[in-house]
Amino acid sequence: MEPPLVSVICLCYNHARFVREAVTSVVGQTYKNLQIIVADDNSKDGSVSEIQKLKIEYPQLEILLLAKNVGNCKAFNTVYRLAKGKFIIDFATDDVMTPDRIEKQVRFFEQFDQKVGVVFTDATYIDEDGKFLRNHFQFLFRKKLITHIPQGDVYRDVLSTYFIPGPTMMVRREVLDCMGGYDEELTYEDFDFWVRSARDYRYAFLNEKLTHIRKLSHSMSTTQYVPGDRHLQSTYRVCLKAQALNRDPGDHAALIKRVRYEYRQSVLSENYSDANLFYTLLKEIDRLTIGDYLLAFARTRRIPLSSLRKWYHMLRYS
Repeated sequence: MEPPLVSVICLCYNHARFVREAVTSVVGQTYKNLQIIVADDNSKDGSVSEIQKLKIEYPQLEILLLAKNVGNCKAFNTVYRLAKGKFIIDFATDDVMTPDRIEKQVRFFEQFDQKVGVVFTDATYIDEDGKFLRNHFQFLFRKKLITHIPQGDVYRDVLSTYFIPGPTMMVRREVLDCMGGYDEELTYEDFDFWVRSARDYRYAFLNEKLTHIRKLSHSMSTTQYVPGDRHLQSTYRVCLKAQALNRDPGDHAALIKRVRYEYRQSVLSENYSDANLFYTLLKEIDRLTIGDYLLAFARTRRIPLSSLRKWYHMLRYS
């Protein structure tokens, strides 16, 4: 019997320096039943030229060049509608797969029934030059950001705490079909995907490092919680979705933890309009604490705290 088809959606935006390494890491997989779609979201840096060269070298690539920049969520949805695979990988073209990633993930996935919709793995982080920075879960454990790696019903876990390295995920096609793809009104997809998919599907963890995630100066993780952070509005909208999805007090407690965290980060990063939204939602779902009131004082007085937060973050997470 032929192994299941896996569709790898390679999304490129201004990755001219990295797209060749990323795409060839997919082409070179030990698993061969692949549909590889490379889509460019109207890059301005020569990425298209690199993609066209790759197409000549590897005719099996399916290429989609968008006429205008539409953002990651909408670009993914455009390509996802062309995908035919049983399993789908959303793969940014600044990351790199190990040669056996897809083979190992498919073999692992096939052990489970339809209730498991997502398989994720460990990962390593590399810099712009491909040099090793750290291991994902080793870092989270060392900094005491997690005490275990959740599996199965992870709804409360993904709602309250970041722990999944998004680029490592392989997703069952029907999960995305049921969700209607990504929410195109959002500026980023991870949090919303985790919350909505985990409500109805289980997650499984494969304890291997199968993806090298590149940390760039303009990556979301490096531009998050800075003055003018454009992702906070999307995070707030996902919290509202979760409020409607919650089923019991445990779910509610997970949402409170997330909203309080986002409120604190919004104040400390001087994103006051977003802080107002989270503050209003927090008052609605929980009783305010002394800490909440102190943050409200800083928010209403617009006390500049972003530099202090930056230094704390460097000391805590470096």
